Amino acid sequence: MGIHDTRAADMTRVSEAPERAERVGSGRAAGTLALLCLSMFIVYLDTTIVPVVLPTARAALHADVTGSQWILDSYVLAFACLLLTAGSLGDIVGRKRVFLIGMVGFVAASVGCALASSAGELIVFRAAQGVFAAVVVPVNLALTGDIYPEPKARARAISVWGGVGGLAFAAGPVVGGLLVGPFGWSSIFWLNVPLGLAATVGLARLLPATRPPQGRRLDPVGQALFVLGAAGLTYGLIEGNAQGWSSVAIVTAFVVAAVALTGFGLWERRTAHPMLPAAVLRVPAVVAACVVNFLGLFGMFAALFLLTFYFQQEEHLPPIATGMRFLALTAAIAVSALGSPPLAARIGTRTTMIAGAVSVAIGLAGLVLVGQHTSFATYAWALVLLGLGISPSAGVVAVSAALVAVPPELTGTTSGTVNTFRQIGAALGVALAGLFVAVDGLIGGMHITFAVASTGAVLGAVAVFVALRSPARAAS
Repeated sequence: MGIHDTRAADMTRVSEAPERAERVGSGRAAGTLALLCLSMFIVYLDTTIVPVVLPTARAALHADVTGSQWILDSYVLAFACLLLTAGSLGDIVGRKRVFLIGMVGFVAASVGCALASSAGELIVFRAAQGVFAAVVVPVNLALTGDIYPEPKARARAISVWGGVGGLAFAAGPVVGGLLVGPFGWSSIFWLNVPLGLAATVGLARLLPATRPPQGRRLDPVGQALFVLGAAGLTYGLIEGNAQGWSSVAIVTAFVVAAVALTGFGLWERRTAHPMLPAAVLRVPAVVAACVVNFLGLFGMFAALFLLTFYFQQEEHLPPIATGMRFLALTAAIAVSALGSPPLAARIGTRTTMIAGAVSVAIGLAGLVLVGQHTSFATYAWALVLLGLGISPSAGVVAVSAALVAVPPELTGTTSGTVNTFRQIGAALGVALAGLFVAVDGLIGGMHITFAVASTGAVLGAVAVFVALRSPARAAS
């Protein structure tokens, strides 16, 4: 039987098997879900809160533009590289244990970020944050499925989870702008400590005990190859202009990336315990979710990175005013995060995802209007369209469609897969944005970046149209 044929039977077995998950009372389940959402909120908040405070942190720590890129990309790159293994680790070792380790580590790394006295230290601790964030996110989502084993309740819980994730993305620039003025750039990391500890202590008491399935193993060779490939590619793109594209270091980085990623693909096809099972990538909903998440986050993070510098360096706006301008984007993300699941239920997953990708494409294309001293009203609508399109295309709708299309024992791996594409897209968006700015200046680099990202979003809409060709496939 294929993955689709066994899905219903697998869900039934999970809901009936006490050894896989304890029955959780409705009140306790709701409290557990709330704390899971809180833990995920602070992890996702750190992906969008940092860009707004980046110019302030850069000045305080004497970082250059390349250092600024690494402050962002060290987090998302570590996040991206380890998501697949972390998702599988939870499925193999036990989700509760892995999740709690991830939360404690994330809080500790946040303290390290807050205390950093140089750009190098901040980059190191941001990478550590990314490592533990990679542990938290896929296991967090799989635990949500554990406490709601009934399929309909599980789908509703995942929608809530995704909506909170959208709110976290939306809140980042505003919260960052509010905190950095009166409390300094380190305050955004201190914020994680009380929230993270509250979530960790509560979930240590509330999470049900789970017994992982037998027979699955980690894939250290695949993990090593993937890290080498992703890190080499990102390093080459970020450092290429500074070190010279023909320098030994940059050429070596790209060669290592090509060899490692090729080796990763070949290894995953032959190993008995792949970190990226071929069965997962044969599910159309998973393929569609991976593509739109990669392309959508590519454009959004490039926009956050570039517009932050535009607002604060070209327009000379303080961080709080920068956060307020980003409200056009973030408020739209919040609205669509809450509204896209009901919309998908009404008009279909496929149509909703395509509409979202098209909205992202138009929004990014509209940002090409940004120039020196351009009136905010000229392009505010473009930020709104970008925000409205992210959740339907690269957020809760796509992730929910992917997770309900696979058996429960693969939800951790599937969540890790989709989020890997998401974070790799974010990392490459920042890397290429910095490259285009180095080549053509801030305004010219912005125009090139937004044009490329808009084209990518159109390709994402086409990918969804092709991958989910019928209502049956879209729902599966």
